[in-house]
Amino acid sequence: MFKFLSDLAPKVIALSDRFPWAIPLFGFGSGVASFLLVERKQELAQILAALILASWCWLLMEKSMHRVVLRWFGFQLPQPLFAYATQLVHQESLFFVIPFFFITTAWNSGQAIYTGLLMFAAVISIVDPVYFRGLVPRRSWYFTFHGLTLFAVLLTALPIIFHLPTAKSYHWSLAMALLVTLAAVASESKWRWWKRGLLVLVLAGVLGAAGWWARPWIPPATLWLTEVAITHSIDDVNRAPENHLKTLSQAELQKGLYAYTSIHAPRGLNERIYHVWLLNGKLVDKVPLDINGGREAGYRAWSHKVNFPENSLGRWQIHVVTEANQLIGILRFTVVASAASEDVADSPESAPSDTSSSVPVTPDAAIKTPLMNLIE
Repeated sequence: MFKFLSDLAPKVIALSDRFPWAIPLFGFGSGVASFLLVERKQELAQILAALILASWCWLLMEKSMHRVVLRWFGFQLPQPLFAYATQLVHQESLFFVIPFFFITTAWNSGQAIYTGLLMFAAVISIVDPVYFRGLVPRRSWYFTFHGLTLFAVLLTALPIIFHLPTAKSYHWSLAMALLVTLAAVASESKWRWWKRGLLVLVLAGVLGAAGWWARPWIPPATLWLTEVAITHSIDDVNRAPENHLKTLSQAELQKGLYAYTSIHAPRGLNERIYHVWLLNGKLVDKVPLDINGGREAGYRAWSHKVNFPENSLGRWQIHVVTEANQLIGILRFTVVASAASEDVADSPESAPSDTSSSVPVTPDAAIKTPLMNLIE
């Protein structure tokens, strides 16, 4: 068996050198497939996500396999095999998660930095001279790369496979990525055991705090908006907004507004989200809404606000966020002093709320709008 692996390694490396685009292309294809099938063929999406996690389990056993094979069989597995296997897992993982993060990123927020970093990491993983001569020898950067990739994979896979809410997925993903990264740091360190333990504790505290602080900058990989609107009323028959407001007067505002959001989530996922109402950047209201995954068009949830500040002039925003404070999207509208208001059918906006409701969208009730215009 191990002789077979030894003979196979050069062939695998040669094929990888000859077709360097094959693994990234497969990873990207499986990511797109999972993204598209996460509702229609949930089981297949779960299998694809599980295969990605399984590749990481194999990767984490690398050093153990080296020791076991050497001790039991007196045979050293070829190091290039593991080096290329690690690269392939990185490639497959990064190109798997990129479709999810690309579509769920609010590109005019700090989330663009994180998703851009994932794309940059994906490019590094497919450029052999940069990966093997620039990244791998610099162990601190390599461990950071390793942890970043695993964190993104877990954020995507855990809600799909185990139906974990986004907040729990974030906590588990951060903890597991830190555990793997810090274990690698400790194993590579030449310091005495107590110094290594102290180093791990310090890094765990610093990186854990940084990961917690950066939550709004990390897109919720499996949640995205399919439709949003600021409206004066909801069509009870179709359960859809009757108009899309962008600008209105303060007098019109006092009549009340609905903030309408339709959110796509994987089947089986029960999630609590919030509509956070802001006036000129200051918090006015925060409304909880419970949603369930399983509808291709998204799960409809809206809040109805009738009580507004006496002076409501200015720019309003509604941040749609998870319990972990990850931003799903932003709705906007402006309140002006004049009596003129503006309906904009293709420009979703938002407003504060005193009541809330959430209802699954049916295909004939959904109002389609370009996705990239909705995720701000």
